[in-house]
Amino acid sequence: MTKPAATGEIRDTPFGEALGERYLAYAMSTIVSRSLPDVRDGLKPVHRRLLFAMRQLKLDPEGGFKKCARVVGDVIGKYHPHGDVAVYDTLVRLAQDFAVRYPLVEGQGNFGNIDGDNAAAMRYTEAKLTAVAAALMDGLDENCVDFRPTYDGTEEEPVVMPSAFPNLLANGSAGIAVGMATSIPPHNVGEICAALTHLIAEPECDVDRLIEHMPGPDFPTGGTLVESKDSIREAYRTGKGGFRVRAKWSVEKLSHGLYQIVITEIPYQVQKSKLIEKIAELLAEKKLPLLADIRDESAEDIRVVLEPRNRTVEAELVMEQLFRQTDLETRFSLNMNVLDAHAVPRVMNLKEVLRAFLDHRMVVLVRRSEHRLDKIAKRLEVLSGFLKVYADLDEVIKIIRFADEPKAELIRRFGLSDVQAEAILNMRLRSLNKLQELEIRTEHEALSLEQADLRALLADEGRRWLVITAQIEQTRKAFGGETVLGRRRTELGDAPSAVIVPIEAYVEREAITMILSEKGWVRALKGHSETLEALKFKEGDQLRFQLKTWTTDKILVFASDGRFYTIGGDKLPSGRGHGEPLGLMIDLANDVDITAVMVHKPGRKLLVATNGGRGFVVEESEVLAQTRAGKMVLNVGDGEKAVFCLPLEGDAVAIMGDNRKLLVFMAEEIPEMSRGRGVILQKYRDGGTADIKVFPLAQGLSWSLGERVRTEADLTPWLGKRASIGRLPPTGFPRTNKFS
Repeated sequence: MTKPAATGEIRDTPFGEALGERYLAYAMSTIVSRSLPDVRDGLKPVHRRLLFAMRQLKLDPEGGFKKCARVVGDVIGKYHPHGDVAVYDTLVRLAQDFAVRYPLVEGQGNFGNIDGDNAAAMRYTEAKLTAVAAALMDGLDENCVDFRPTYDGTEEEPVVMPSAFPNLLANGSAGIAVGMATSIPPHNVGEICAALTHLIAEPECDVDRLIEHMPGPDFPTGGTLVESKDSIREAYRTGKGGFRVRAKWSVEKLSHGLYQIVITEIPYQVQKSKLIEKIAELLAEKKLPLLADIRDESAEDIRVVLEPRNRTVEAELVMEQLFRQTDLETRFSLNMNVLDAHAVPRVMNLKEVLRAFLDHRMVVLVRRSEHRLDKIAKRLEVLSGFLKVYADLDEVIKIIRFADEPKAELIRRFGLSDVQAEAILNMRLRSLNKLQELEIRTEHEALSLEQADLRALLADEGRRWLVITAQIEQTRKAFGGETVLGRRRTELGDAPSAVIVPIEAYVEREAITMILSEKGWVRALKGHSETLEALKFKEGDQLRFQLKTWTTDKILVFASDGRFYTIGGDKLPSGRGHGEPLGLMIDLANDVDITAVMVHKPGRKLLVATNGGRGFVVEESEVLAQTRAGKMVLNVGDGEKAVFCLPLEGDAVAIMGDNRKLLVFMAEEIPEMSRGRGVILQKYRDGGTADIKVFPLAQGLSWSLGERVRTEADLTPWLGKRASIGRLPPTGFPRTNKFS
């Protein structure tokens, strides 16, 4: 079998190189032709083509509506050969006043809502351009921007819009390309115009001065900007950062001292229905104990009502809890990654974006002026020819009637150009009157003055900047803060203070009894149970610690290696079965034993000590651990174990040694530390510490003898200094050397 002849050029190329070339081509196509906006008009190709197609369909703001299906058909048929669903989704978004700060399309019909409901099908809805879109394309027919062939070469489309409206910052943009993304929030156009005017007046100003005019984003859905001024300044200075936005809320007073919280504005790009579903879900899971109920009373405006658990709950705590757990507070990122005038993607800061817009407006003004000068020159040429022949119209008529070649004869007889002669030959008879001659002379003078003015404008850059300033002022008046559309919606707030929300705000407060077995199995029984006879343990296991506590409490666990662990009461496993190994909750070494378990009480002090007779006093807040690994507090020596952890609830300390020597000394002799090995509490020749007790000296020292309690009031024989040896205990002291 013969091998077919090769057609075209065949090159041997490494697979990696071929793949890299093709992927790079795809990446650049995605970046330039799909995902990143142009810094000059703030539009992506699909937006630009959609607006241009609507303009070609004469869908002006003053005109009527046309079916969206007709618009989408023109866009995908002439300019943008992609899916109709993607194009229609783009059209719908440009018409949604909750998605776009300054809508570019005015819709008629169902265009969706803030709950996330979809728009009706394109055959049911109608659309036309808004005044903002018209301003964006103002001057498009005056050669102020370049055009390029469409994908099939049968039509032309603009490369960029003239953009009398600062669309990039006003409406923002978002997109994900290959290896890069963009995220620009919307801003208030009145503030943008103020910053542009300032930049024209002071080209060398820094970003900080511009921020005085543009203090932050202005989202379509309002809300409150709670980012710090330093963060905002840094974001605009670098072109990267973020802005925290919170819902706007207020308190409505009810009868009998009750109140309710009403949310009237939610953060940008948050669907109200999903937000309410999330809050209701948290309520069902009992993760919002301060909140009793939520209702959606929204009509055209947003009105979400929150009912607190009771009248004593502070509204600020309720909202702080919701801000932390729901999308009532969101963060909108800033990444001003855009295509510059040369279609090169790069991250710009605020000043660079504003400067790029002004430079584009300067190019548009120059090209528009040159286009107008060209039109004036052509018209003046025609008018000059008319004025030449008006002095001898009879001769003109005679030449036209009887000359074999009237055009050539007119050129020879009156010294006309070809264009002038052609215009005279096309002149209507009704124009051959004195009144028309006067109008032509008036028009000639006016155009001559305009021509001189335009030439002076093109020769004077300072004057051109004055014209651009005037244009920006017109934009401000048309769409700025004095209008309903341009009034600022997002309130500028202060960065939230570090509100301390107690753990009770997140956990339902319930009484529990913690059970810890000898082998380290832990569980929580509901209620403060007194009878534990029915408790079952694994074979060979038994009760070690029993602790009455609450789900909102923090539980301190002290281990024999001197390390403290912290467990939330709500994190304890339920009382069903045998519970769970404590090692699943904390990183406890295999050779380490639990020596003490207690409920954390803020402000309390603890006495920690080893069985070798060394210890110190520590603030309880110092032993709280933030991780599973715990927090090392008491360093133990070789052969020692951390055994004692007692609340310092008294002014005296009694310590009993294995050598049956009792020593009593004042608690103030023990130093307070945050970590260390501590000091000697009692000296021993042999053995170590058997037991320690902290007690009020005035009440005497008590110990248990079976069911009886004995108290020694006169402790003078045993009272000494810390680190002494001590004396034999009083007669009747237990042989176990334990106080209880």
